[in-house]
Amino acid sequence: MNKSQRNSLAAERRKARHYGMQALYQWHMAGASPGEIEVEFLEAYDFSHVDRAYFRALVYGIPACADRLDEQLAPLLDRDIDELDPIERTLLRMGIYELNEREDVPYKVVISEGVALAKKFGATDSHKYVNGVLDTAARQLRKLEVDAAR
Repeated sequence: MNKSQRNSLAAERRKARHYGMQALYQWHMAGASPGEIEVEFLEAYDFSHVDRAYFRALVYGIPACADRLDEQLAPLLDRDIDELDPIERTLLRMGIYELNEREDVPYKVVISEGVALAKKFGATDSHKYVNGVLDTAARQLRKLEVDAAR
């Protein structure tokens, strides 16, 4: 894969995360099924430059293992998971999911994308919180990768 293709894939995945975060927020808040949400998003938005497979992996994968993700998050948090802002909770679940399931995505990308989405959708300083939690999680879940980067 050449540099142009990598950049295109990165942009398509960034959009997939953007829509994935919105879809997962909707799932969390409204309780709609991942299938219903996927159909709604595919009809409402232009997905021509979105990594649809990545979007689907997030929208179906995270609800399927949300309890396990929450259990992994709990010891990393300074409060009960139910007290988190729904945007933060969604972004942290996405980050933990990617750290666990998507070894093809460098941990720095997982953190950077989570922080960018927190800046866009979250409360004023939520990006700092998301950054801290995902950084700690990466040191645990991707220890070899983190150590090699230092």
